[in-house]
Amino acid sequence: MSDMFTIQAVARNDGGKGASRRLRREGLVPGIIYGGGKDPEMIATAHNKLLQHLEHEAFYSSIVEVEVSGKKQRVVLKDLQRHPAKPFILHFDLQRVAATDRIKMNVPLHFIGEEDAPGIKAGGTISHALVDLEIICEAQNLPEFIEVDVSGMEVGDMLHLTDIKLPQGVEIVALTHGNEHEHDELVVSMQAKTKAAEEEEAPSEAAAEEAPASEED
Repeated sequence: MSDMFTIQAVARNDGGKGASRRLRREGLVPGIIYGGGKDPEMIATAHNKLLQHLEHEAFYSSIVEVEVSGKKQRVVLKDLQRHPAKPFILHFDLQRVAATDRIKMNVPLHFIGEEDAPGIKAGGTISHALVDLEIICEAQNLPEFIEVDVSGMEVGDMLHLTDIKLPQGVEIVALTHGNEHEHDELVVSMQAKTKAAEEEEAPSEAAAEEAPASEED
């Protein structure tokens, strides 16, 4: 895990849309902390600081430290509401976690070894069916991402959920629903280059022959 992200927040007592609008005018984002067997806490944090955190992919799948009135808690980001048309964060939800809590999170997939894949060298293309995974694990085992090695893929090869090498203590949620073969989703495939793509790269002979004729007209 990388250095822990820290959110500096302040407690708030007033809820509702009017209070939230006032906070946003002051450059703050309303949020809530819940879980861990404790009462929910309404908080607010600086909008610009939160945006800086959100620029990091790891922020979405890491244990985060939130400090409210000098009290620190470990949490994960569970929900984020963005403005539909403007680059503003409207609200965020944080869930308290302890090291041994089992939590469900979505983590990104990092595909590695593409340049070494025989299928790429043969002119094929990689198609990603999934870009992240919902996993379940203890908070202390939460990975920032999961690597998928495609370096051995030939044209026509496919990798499914059961082909992914997982970090210790991590399970894929979809594969915990009974028969794993029924939920073994496609993750990535190596496809032959389509005829349309080949034609775009290399103009057809017919088109090449027509060009001089049009100049004579």
